[in-house]
Amino acid sequence: MSSSTLPDASAQVPGHSASNPSSTSELASLKVNLRSALRQFPDFPSPGILFEDILPIFANPSLHEALIRSLELQVLASSNGQKPDVIVGLEARGFLMGPSLALRLGASFVPVRKQGKLPGPCMTQGYKKEYGEDFFQMQSDAIKPGQKVIVVDDIIATGGSAYAAGEMIKKMGGELLSFLFILELEFLHGRDKLPAPVNTLLSGQA
Repeated sequence: MSSSTLPDASAQVPGHSASNPSSTSELASLKVNLRSALRQFPDFPSPGILFEDILPIFANPSLHEALIRSLELQVLASSNGQKPDVIVGLEARGFLMGPSLALRLGASFVPVRKQGKLPGPCMTQGYKKEYGEDFFQMQSDAIKPGQKVIVVDDIIATGGSAYAAGEMIKKMGGELLSFLFILELEFLHGRDKLPAPVNTLLSGQA
């Protein structure tokens, strides 16, 4: 896809509210380009799984910029222009866009990692996977009481890992504003278990 097909996202004023018609139109156009860049791989990583590959977006600078702009517009549209204090990114795909989105919004970035990957005192939260249980951690001082937080990841499937992040944020005294994803696999109903509004750029598999 040629970069000439994309709107000039960098020409927009950072922080401009997405509630007006021009921003709504811009977001809709960006979503079309992002959707066309996704690839699907059947039977990966195991038989019966249709894998959604977002990596082509990051291989194209114009698409990468379009993604960050889209996430910014989505945040501003869903929060009436209110910006978060912290963007929390989930391991590992949340690290691809979380820091850039945080910079765009003037927020700090905090990673959520698998158990044993972060130094110092950490908060731990378990979550259920298809087989067994896994554990996420955040550094215990990562979120200050009263800070407004948005959790970011690439895809919401069953919602277990996002739920774990939300629980840790609430235990630290943060105000969980919302969850934000590029893509949603609606048939898994992951949003039903999350304790804050869920916003997604793209719908997924039926």
